[in-house]
Amino acid sequence: MNFNEKLIELRKSKGLSQDELGNALGVSRQTISKWELAQSYPDFQRLVLLSDFGLSLDALVKDIDVQDVRNKNLSEKQLSSIYEDVSSAKSTINKVINILCVIGLVGLVLAILAGIFWG
Repeated sequence: MNFNEKLIELRKSKGLSQDELGNALGVSRQTISKWELAQSYPDFQRLVLLSDFGLSLDALVKDIDVQDVRNKNLSEKQLSSIYEDVSSAKSTINKVINILCVIGLVGLVLAILAGIFWG
């Protein structure tokens, strides 16, 4: 039985929803869903917390394909890096837009003042 199947079985045997299990482990429902769909794996801390639900660490991780874990962790790191880059770019763009707005307002005020005093 794969890790994701063990997790689903454990969660259902305890009568927990993905949201309830996520809350107990300090992760989101979406994270539990990813684990159950074998799209990612929990970190060691979460595995230890999962073992508190009555399934030993050995039983939880037995038969896990280590290379698959490495590949998925690498993919997660790459996605995280992309999201950080996009977030940084958005922040920079927002700063530039704010500066341009301030410059535009200063220019407008100067134009109004010039019109009042020299018009």
